[in-house]
Parts: sequence; structure tokens; C-alpha cells
Amino acid sequence: MAKFKQILHRYWIAILVVILILGLFYVPLPYYIEGPGSANNLKSFVKIKGHPDKRSGKFMLTSVLQAPARPITWLYAQVNPHYSVVSEDTVNDGQDDATAAKVQTFYMQSAINEAIATAYAAAHASYHKTYRGIYVLEVQANSKFKRAVKVGDTITKVDGHHFTTAQGYQKYIASRGVGKTVTITYQHNGKTKRATAPLIKLSTHRAGIGVGLTDNVKVTTKIPVKVDPGEIGGPSAGLMFSLQIYQQLTGKNIRHGRKIAGTGTINPDGSVGEIGGIDKKIIAAKKAGATIFFAPYVKPTKALLALEEDHQTNYQLAKATAKRYAPAMKVVPVSSFNQAIKYLTTH
Repeated sequence: MAKFKQILHRYWIAILVVILILGLFYVPLPYYIEGPGSANNLKSFVKIKGHPDKRSGKFMLTSVLQAPARPITWLYAQVNPHYSVVSEDTVNDGQDDATAAKVQTFYMQSAINEAIATAYAAAHASYHKTYRGIYVLEVQANSKFKRAVKVGDTITKVDGHHFTTAQGYQKYIASRGVGKTVTITYQHNGKTKRATAPLIKLSTHRAGIGVGLTDNVKVTTKIPVKVDPGEIGGPSAGLMFSLQIYQQLTGKNIRHGRKIAGTGTINPDGSVGEIGGIDKKIIAAKKAGATIFFAPYVKPTKALLALEEDHQTNYQLAKATAKRYAPAMKVVPVSSFNQAIKYLTTH
């Protein structure tokens, strides 16, 4: 009998251990784990007809790894200085996973379009921009259009008027006034739809539809170009895509055999914008053997410094991370595409 109880006791201990192990690996937590991602060779992402990349060296796209937290990964992030724990709302901005993924995919496609336009302009190659309309990033809870318009839709007309900038739409809508009814034309899953509702008062006290927005721009080129980012989303690849496209279009040897990583958005005027997770991207670049890293530098305003006394620019954080973990890597501050090209051609 005693032996049976001993076996039973061991049996239950084994079950509890199995449950504990399963819990550590599979119980979901309301957090995400962020850490160093990959540093991919952009040669495999960009294809330009008649312009293969035959130069030595690499331009590398760096990314941040994001994964839903489990107890075991949460614990790992507590002891690894290159990993951090963030809330679900921080990652998805309060949206469900599918909606957040749709927004990140659009951001990536927008980055690709701006990179193509920037590179083609610098290479004096023919391209054309078409302004499609307002891309919907979020719909406010008090918007009268919330039952019709969804995240991922593109508003193409307001009262039959198509404008060539988001400011054009906003100016027209504001002129109508709060409470006035307008009819919007929008694209939803490839279908043209219309909705009519009154305008609301925005936090700016102006009349508005009640959506978070960005521009939806399509770029077409005479020399065919295809950029496939795979599963990577977000806008932070703009600068590196533009450098890779420019290299292939011109055939110039601007890499000189070097492994060059970097990050940063690319804006219509060629300026480079800041991004998140640059410290983790430095680690990813180091693991891939990069010797140069382009880091966005945007001079902070006095108002920002007043609010954040310890504010660090992307460049400052990247440089501090590299000094500690990748001292052989040269971190280069860049504020524009032209500045990055100048550095490559003079160093």
C-alpha cells in the first residue's frame, strides 16, 4: 500500500511538472517580446529588368523580431539586454492582429513606393506618381462613418471631389463644417462603395470624418522594378530599399564590397525619418557582419527636449549600442537619401 502511494505521488508530481512546462511554453501573456531580428541581403528583394546587381558587398535590411509573449520568453527577455517586453496595445495600437498586420503591410508598400520614386529621381530615370486618396489607418469610435469605412480602405472622393493631397481633402471637409452631411467614395477590398453621414468635431476643433489617415500613392516606372519584402512589414525599410534600387539602376559601385546595414523611413522629399527598435537592429547587423550602419538623425526640437530631458535620437541610441556591443561597426548619421549617397561615394 505504501509503495502504491509512493508511485501515485510520483505520478502526480510528473503530471504537475508536465503542466508547468507546457504552461511556460504555451500560456499566452498580454505582452509581446521584441528582440534583434534579421539583416537580409536586399539583392534578393529587388528585381529591376535589365539591371541585375553584380557588384560585391551587400545592402542589408534590418528588422526587429516581435512575438507574442509566453512565460518562458518573458523570463528570457528579463535577463537578455537585447530583448524587451512591450504591451499588446503598444505593438498593435489597440487593433486586433489582422488589422494591425494590414496596416503594417500598407506601411511597407508605401515605403517601397517612396523608395522607388526617390531612387529613380536620383538616377534620372522615368517614373510617375498617382495619388489614389486617403488610406484609413484607424476609425474613431465617434465617427459617423464607422459602420461603413474600415481600416485598410482608401477614400478616393468626398462629395464627388478627388484631391491630390490629404491636405486637399482635409481643407474641403473642414470648410463644410461640423454636423454637415457629406458623401464619401471609397475602395473596400477592391470594390467601390459610397457612404453618407454627418461630420464630427475633431480634437483640432475642425470638422472631420473621424479617421486616422495617410497618403495612398502608386508609383509606376518606365524601367520595370519589383520589390518583394516577404513577411516584413512597416515603413522603416525605405532608406535601404532606395539605396539598393539606386545601385542597380545606375550600376555604380557605391558599396565597394562592404556590408552596409541601416534603417529609416524615406519621405517624398528624400528626407529620412526615425524608427523604433534601432538598438535591436544594431545587434542584428553585427550578427550579419555589417561594418557600416546608417542611422536616421532628426534634430530634436526645443519643445521635445523640454518634454523629454533624456531624449535620444535614433543616431545617439544606435551609436551607444554599437559602442558597447559592436565597436568595430561604423554608425553613420543620415538625414536624407542624398546624404547617404554622398557618404558612400566619398568614403
